Amino acid sequence: MKYTEKISNKLNELLEKNYDAEKGYLNSAENVDSSKLKIFFKNRASERSIFAKELRTEILSYGQIPEDDGSFKGTMHRNWMSLKSLFSSNDEEAILEEALRGEKASLDEYDEMLKEEAFAPSTRKMLENQRQQIQAAINSLKLEEHLVS
Repeated sequence: MKYTEKISNKLNELLEKNYDAEKGYLNSAENVDSSKLKIFFKNRASERSIFAKELRTEILSYGQIPEDDGSFKGTMHRNWMSLKSLFSSNDEEAILEEALRGEKASLDEYDEMLKEEAFAPSTRKMLENQRQQIQAAINSLKLEEHLVS
């Protein structure tokens, strides 16, 4: 496997996870009563949409084809947010906990990727910026969770 193909495969994995995260946040926004939380979740979904666009552009720059949708696993299970049971009770605190868990998993994935791969400077900068935004989202989620509980 060529270097560019290997890198774009890794980026495609992140791309799929960002599609999944965007959908998870949109689901969250639809299933909370608090207008503040709705806005928060919609903003996170928008952020993940931007991440996906950036990743698609980067994958194309490697001459590879980006994924068009979330992962099969994410579609079938929403692997980073198990919200079905939470939504039935409309428990905002539990939804925030799941979002926080999902963001921590995303942060771990970005950390692993940044430590193991030798990316082009533009790719590394994009990933580091996205990682920082995920960290900021975690900090916000912790604050929101504290205010709801």
